[in-house]
Formats: sequence, C-alpha cells, structure tokens
Amino acid sequence: MKITDIRLQQLRHKLEPPFHAAWDPTPRKIFDATIVFVETDAGITGIGSGDTMDGFAGHEHLFIGKDPRAIEQHVRTIETINFHSGRFWPLEVALWDIIGKAAGQPVAQFFGGASRRIPAYASTGSLQSASERVESAHAIAERGFQALKIRIDRNDIPGGLAAVKAVREAMGDRLDIMVDLNQSWRMAGDIQPALEYSQVRRIVEQLKELDVFWVEEPLPYADAVGLRRLREETGVRIAAGEMHPSPSELLRYLEDDVLDVYQMDVVLAVGMSRARTLAEVSHLKNRKFTPHSWTNGIGVLANLHVALGVGAGTYFEFPFDPPQWTPHRRDFMLANPVDIDDEGYLNLPDRPGLGIELDEAAIERWTI
Repeated sequence: MKITDIRLQQLRHKLEPPFHAAWDPTPRKIFDATIVFVETDAGITGIGSGDTMDGFAGHEHLFIGKDPRAIEQHVRTIETINFHSGRFWPLEVALWDIIGKAAGQPVAQFFGGASRRIPAYASTGSLQSASERVESAHAIAERGFQALKIRIDRNDIPGGLAAVKAVREAMGDRLDIMVDLNQSWRMAGDIQPALEYSQVRRIVEQLKELDVFWVEEPLPYADAVGLRRLREETGVRIAAGEMHPSPSELLRYLEDDVLDVYQMDVVLAVGMSRARTLAEVSHLKNRKFTPHSWTNGIGVLANLHVALGVGAGTYFEFPFDPPQWTPHRRDFMLANPVDIDDEGYLNLPDRPGLGIELDEAAIERWTI
C-alpha cells in the first residue's frame, strides 16, 4: 500500500454568539478547522485534523509513494518539518486512521488496547461569574459528568477563586473540580508577564482548601523547578504539558518528577506515537497521563484512542461549556458529534480506524 495524495481542506464555521474564552481576550467569532486527507492506492483514505497545518504545503513529496504503515519513518519526517514550520501532527493522525482501517481495528488497539471507555470531565473555558458557573455546574452534573474544570483568568484571580468556591459549596462532593491557570502557553500577541511563584503558591493553597482535584499549568513550562516545588510544598496535584512540543524536555520532567499529571495533546504537542512513549514512562513512574483535547471532534478522537490504548486516567478532557461550547458546535464537520454516554464516559468507537464519519454537507457549506 502506497500514499498517492495528501489534501488539506480548510473550513470556517461562524459562531453565533461568539465564544469568549478565559485564555483569549478577543471573543472568537469563527472556528477554523483544517482536515487532512491522505489517499492510498488501496482505496483507503485516512482523515486527520486538530491544527491549522499552515506551512505544510510543499512537503507532500516526503510522504507520497511511501507505505503509510511505516509510521516511525513518517513521525521522524514530521518532526523535521515541525522544526522549520509548525506542528503537523494531524498528518500522523490520518496515517493511523489508515492503519486502523486497513486492519479493520480501532486505532486504540495499536496503542495497547488497555481500555474501551474512560470517564470524561467537562472542560469549561468561557468567562462566567460565580453564579453563572454554579448554574453551569448543575447542568454539567445533570448531563452525567463526574468532574469539571474551571479556568481562572489571571486578570481576575479573586473572581476565579470565588467561582471555584461557589461551585464547591453548591455541588459538595458531587463533582471533582480541576482548576486551570493557563500560565504555560499564550495566544499570539499576549506578552503579559506570568504570575510570580509566591502569588501562585498563595492561589494553590486557597484552592487546596476547596479540595480541587488538580491545578493545571500554574507556571510557565520553563519553570520546572517551580512546578515541582508547588506539588511538594502544597500537596496539591499539579498538571501540565498540554502544548509542550518537546518530548525530550518532557522526559526530563519525568526524570525530575516535576508533575503529577502529564497532558500532552497528541495533535497540538508531540503526536500520537511520542505521546504513547511519554504516557508509558509516566505510568512506570506512577504518574498520570490524560491528554489535553481542546480541539475539534477529530482531534478529540485522536486523543481518545491514545488515551484508551495506553490506559489514561483518571479522567479524559471533554470540551463542554454550554450554551457557548457544545459537541454540535465543536464537531460541526462530523455526522455524529463525539459525546459522553449516560454515565459520563467516552467509549471506544465501534468503527475501524479513528471512527470518523464526516458530514459532507457541512464540509461543503463551510469550506473556504
């Protein structure tokens, strides 16, 4: 089997009303998505998505004519392109989709087949008052989720802490609560200084009193010493790594025992194969791997297959913050949006490959 063509299709979905994220001061009025199609001479087409793929054009010849199942070769090639351009891991996703389809198996089987389902946590992202977040938490619990994540805007730390406190008081132990400080990566143009260690330490101590499940990305990636100090000095689980692009640096994190929870996104950070390696090392060191998955439904599926393959836990991130962010809005390109079951679990798709079924009418409507 040989790769015969690689196509990129760009989609742009208009958002009404706009989504105002805690990590982005500019309300998002559109949701862009790029779908990667990898075609083969066996009639199998692999599908990937999750990042823009900007800058990939002109590199197709490095893959065409090659066997899509030579995955390590392709991963190394993608890494050389990433060094000069962007992050082109959606291409690896499409290659794994081909491998699964050719074998008639879900991709998770090739990553270890450890589990067929995993509980999801509702990952919220919009800016809301304490009362609004409590209302949202009730809806999330009624939907079946066992946990939710609240993001704190660094420009309004008191308001964020008040929201976490209000949700804890309203929900009791009905929901586990994660908190994301979003200090490890930035949107383009955001050059505000990160929070200082002493300030973060005080925030984490307050969150400890509210029995949070973990505090996510409380410091920049470069401050590995600070991240380790936080977990040692406060006793609170520290999670990070969602956008960290360097497997070698993440291995150093593991060697130095920097984090409790490793969150490398297989689409936006290190790719599926490298995420598997890092996940297995984290398990050997009795640490957790549960990937970031704030992307579209195809990216969610890519992360889900790796997570189920290696046996991630305790929860899987599920972007969910109605009414602004729902599965139908996030997965507008899919015939059936990725969603949890009645018990709050995400289940392994029963289709081969990643289990992707595109909505052709939606793709035609939103292609730019």
